[in-house]
Amino acid sequence: MQIRKERREREIVIVEEEGSVRTLPTIAVKCPKCEHNLAFWWLRQLRAADESEVRFFRCCECGHTWREYD
Repeated sequence: MQIRKERREREIVIVEEEGSVRTLPTIAVKCPKCEHNLAFWWLRQLRAADESEVRFFRCCECGHTWREYD
């Protein structure tokens, strides 16, 4: 009897189109990196369904991305 072991590696690729960010809504919030006062924002459900969504921001000036938890 032969036992064969295979190891599979997965690679996750995130493709982000720069133009798609420009269609997001904006909000007046201070960027922690450049202190610009305007950023795009979106919501993502990263944790369990019974927990609140995570709010992401991307600075309109420098492109820095950060998140806030409720």
